Amino acid sequence: MDFKPLITLLAIVNPLAIVPFFIHYTQGFSRQQRQRTVVVSAFSAFAVIATCAIIGLQILEFFSISLASFQVGGGMLLLTSSLAMLNARPAEAKAADQDLNEASARTSIAVVPLTIPLLTGPATMSTVVIYADQAKTFFQHAALVGYGVVVALATALCFTLAEPIARVLGQTGINVMTRLMGLILAALSVEVMATGLVKLFPALSG
Repeated sequence: MDFKPLITLLAIVNPLAIVPFFIHYTQGFSRQQRQRTVVVSAFSAFAVIATCAIIGLQILEFFSISLASFQVGGGMLLLTSSLAMLNARPAEAKAADQDLNEASARTSIAVVPLTIPLLTGPATMSTVVIYADQAKTFFQHAALVGYGVVVALATALCFTLAEPIARVLGQTGINVMTRLMGLILAALSVEVMATGLVKLFPALSG
């Protein structure tokens, strides 16, 4: 397994694009509360990726879903996410502002909406499952889980440096970065869908 899964995951998760949301959702938090939010968000992102990598295929088998169909559907999700990113919107940004108004939501803001769906939404989950099927050995599966660690560390770094990053890049810089990642993700999504379509319709390969 090469580094393509890692590049794809970093493009989808794109923690840099979530920095403005992190700042927004943690307004009024103490330093200790903000640090705890960073740790919980990073660990939750890793937990989602690792779970999909380890038992994602078993879940598909339970629901009798073929991997080829899942690849086409997952590719469409990736493409939708990439189009949103090309418009300078985070890939999984669907959080409602009303979540901030609930006291209970403030205590779990690190998990919802920061981790799910902003960081690791359906596109991320489907991507991990697709690459898990391509992993044939224990070490390849371990590498995929390890990529989850890298994504978690990148998330923790971006969130820890959220305010300096926002000041240096500005909204324009973050939008440019989001669009670049969206372009990469669009190309990867076409490749994923093409692979699934060839499996569903072998005549396409001829």
